[in-house]
Amino acid sequence: MVLEAGRERVERIVDPLGLVAKGSTWYLVARTPDGFRTYRVSRIEDARLLDARSERPENFDLAAYWKLSTEQFQDEVSRAIEAHRRAIAEKQEAERRAAQELEIAKQVQARLFPQTLPPLTTLEYAGICVQARQVGGDYYDFLDLGHGRLGIVIGDIAGKGIAAALLMANLQANLRSQCAIALDQPQRFLRSVNRLFYENTDDSAYATLFFAEYDDDLRRLRYANCGHLSAVLVRSNNTLERLDSTCTVLGLFKEWECSIGERPLFPGDMLALYTDGLTESFNNAGEEFGEQRLIEALRRRRELSSRALLASIVDDVQQFSPHEQHDDITLLVAKCRGNSHA
Repeated sequence: MVLEAGRERVERIVDPLGLVAKGSTWYLVARTPDGFRTYRVSRIEDARLLDARSERPENFDLAAYWKLSTEQFQDEVSRAIEAHRRAIAEKQEAERRAAQELEIAKQVQARLFPQTLPPLTTLEYAGICVQARQVGGDYYDFLDLGHGRLGIVIGDIAGKGIAAALLMANLQANLRSQCAIALDQPQRFLRSVNRLFYENTDDSAYATLFFAEYDDDLRRLRYANCGHLSAVLVRSNNTLERLDSTCTVLGLFKEWECSIGERPLFPGDMLALYTDGLTESFNNAGEEFGEQRLIEALRRRRELSSRALLASIVDDVQQFSPHEQHDDITLLVAKCRGNSHA
């Protein structure tokens, strides 16, 4: 007989043993070289009688066979259903554990961002990071270097998710462990950070970094831009200066050198540091938010406090790019003021 098996047609030689009706469906019970089999009659496309004689096995009871095969089939179905249920339960439990672990990682990473801001007389500053996932690779920090000096840091780890978050934690640990030498020897400090990052990560890991040291008494900013986006310095008269790269990225090269740039800050000047998640956020037309929109927002709302300015710009970005966020958005703003806290 010829059977339809999926999309194929197969031929079987069988010894027919009987027909069984279940509801309105008929089944053929037959003996084959592989044992007893049951075939749905509606799937038999053609049947031919052969010259070979068909012999019915002794003591074969069609009703007993049907009952037994039905029970076995039901057992198999029950086992399959139970196995499927267990698989779903195990998957849900694994997803629950993964979500719980990710939430713990999010809470741990949140503690890596600065929890307090060292007080300064001539600088009012703040930072924000809006992560695209629960954890990410953007990093910023404010380091108390002592003697009225503040370390300002922003970085962007290559990659996303858990892997980037682990590298971010590694970089943060390197910076904080070495920052005691940043005050008098910033180049030595950054060389040490690069060496530790290079030694403790794989060959493809790297980070862009902007490190600045601000002197509260001298109103002086010394900085190293390690392959990061240019910082934007908006002067009190709205003229613009960019603090471009002074060296390459961290972590790719064991032998690494950097140069230090320097800028005086005056009351009314405003410094902004950011990652590409902000400027590369795009709208439905595929247009990026871009540096120019950021600069215009800084100029237009320069009278706001640093914290209020951050919130306003992030809101601008999210309205410009209302779909799912694809990269971390990190922004730091520092505003130079007079000796009073007005």
